Amino acid sequence: MTLPRDYRGQTCALSRAMEVVGERWTLLILRDAFYGVRRFGEFAAHLAVPRAVLADRLAGLVAAGVLDRRPEPGTGRREAYVLTEKGLGLWPAVRALTDWGEQHAPAPGGPRRLFLHHADGARVGPDGHCSGCGTPVPPGDLLVAPGPGLGADAEGGADPGTEADPGTVVDPGTDVDPGTDVDPVTAALARPHRLLTPLLAPLPAAPVRRPSKGTP
Repeated sequence: MTLPRDYRGQTCALSRAMEVVGERWTLLILRDAFYGVRRFGEFAAHLAVPRAVLADRLAGLVAAGVLDRRPEPGTGRREAYVLTEKGLGLWPAVRALTDWGEQHAPAPGGPRRLFLHHADGARVGPDGHCSGCGTPVPPGDLLVAPGPGLGADAEGGADPGTEADPGTVVDPGTDVDPGTDVDPVTAALARPHRLLTPLLAPLPAAPVRRPSKGTP
């Protein structure tokens, strides 16, 4: 039996929000959009989601005004998906669910991703404040960086009791071995990256082939 997309008979704000972001894969798509994933193929490669499902979820987010689909400059007919102001408002929910997962369903070795303040490299806590300077940090000023749990995946696991110091300052230029993950998004996220900026460089437009002299 296929469940309907709406919550019939429910009128609260939470049910209305869930009609937009509550389907499977939708929150992971939004997470990747905050990380700077913009193109269909990038989402598909990183999430390993069936392409028909991905197309449906992206279309729903565009229809809801959470993502904007626009031509990508300099790439011919290719399109990019970019968070709108409405979509940016979902960052506290994405971050809160991530932190809930780290607390109640932790990965071996600690968090797979750390959030750092772009200005000073200090950890940004679940409350959104920089542990170094104490200021609230909007998503556009955050770096997402590899955490100890990401290294544990590549090395076969680490001590589950190990936890990164929340006050740790990380050099934004640090390069980290991406391990066995090979898709371009995972490889790019093996080093610190500023949220909301494109994660991968756009592919150049295909050159226009012109007939040579004498070709009919």
